[in-house]
Formats: sequence, C-alpha cells, structure tokens
Amino acid sequence: MLDRHNYVSYSYIGTKNRMIDEIDNKILTIIQKDARTSNAEIARTVGLAPSAVLERMRKLEDKGIIRGYHADIDPRKLDYRLTCFVAVQTSDCGVEPEFVEIPEVLEVHDVAGEDSYLLKVRAKDTEHLASLLREIKTIPSVLGTRTTVVLETFKETTTLPVAECAASDKKRKPGKKK
Repeated sequence: MLDRHNYVSYSYIGTKNRMIDEIDNKILTIIQKDARTSNAEIARTVGLAPSAVLERMRKLEDKGIIRGYHADIDPRKLDYRLTCFVAVQTSDCGVEPEFVEIPEVLEVHDVAGEDSYLLKVRAKDTEHLASLLREIKTIPSVLGTRTTVVLETFKETTTLPVAECAASDKKRKPGKKK
C-alpha cells in the first residue's frame, strides 16, 4: 500500500495507480545505471535503512514499474554487428507472437501508418539478415517488408529520465493537465 501521509509529494509516472515519490525516483535512477548496486549502497545513497529500500523495491516490482534486472551485453562482442529496423506490412493484425518467437527480433512495435509493425533486429551479417527476412516473409499474413540498416549508433539505452519526470510533475499545478 502507498503511504497515504506522503500523498501530496507523490508524482505520476505512467498511470494514476503507479504513483511514486522522490525516494523511489532515486532508487530507480540508481538501479537503471547499475542493477547490481547493493541494497546497502542504495540505502546509504537515499538515506533509508536497507530494509526500507528492499520494501520499496518490492512494491515497485509488484506495481510492475520494475519489470526485471538485466545485463547490458555488447552485441558486437557476440558477432551481432548488424542492427536493422524492419517495417512489416501484414494483411491481418495479431501476428506479433510469430515475430516474438524469432530470437534475433529484439523489439516488436505495432505502428500507425502504411506499415503494420516495426521490428528491431540484430544480425551477424547481411547473409544472416537475408535469412531472417526470408523467415519473416514465410509468416502467412506478411505482405511485404522494408528494411533499414543502421550504419552507426550514437545512443542506445533503456534508461528512463525518472528524475526529470518527477521534476516536471512538481511544476504542474494540481488538477491541470500538461
């Protein structure tokens, strides 16, 4: 349950039922930078007891704000040197489970516009990419694909700006929409 005494200082992230406070924001910022940071170190940084930090993290997990803890692996070190975005046109919706099953497909997005889906794909080389495209095109409702090969990546992150989100929420007046 949320601490009702601190309700006024809570900020919105996502939906109304996922309110978090400034300490939660600090915890999220720390674990986004390094998910292996010890509970004791997080507690020292945010000024709480380790047990309080553990409880907050469990609540953030229960609410689905923290979805998991992952390693950031350099794909090039595993010979996945090619990043591509594949726009897919389909005759039907609901084929995303088939895209999800392909291990090299890292992201599947349902998009608006001419295309039905946008896939982020990692491949070892162009031959591997060609094989993946052939596999995608065997899915019965796929009408066509359009592929964009990434030449160089300047930023790739999953880190969200939680501190900035909390700061903008504080500037907003109660009852006012952005």
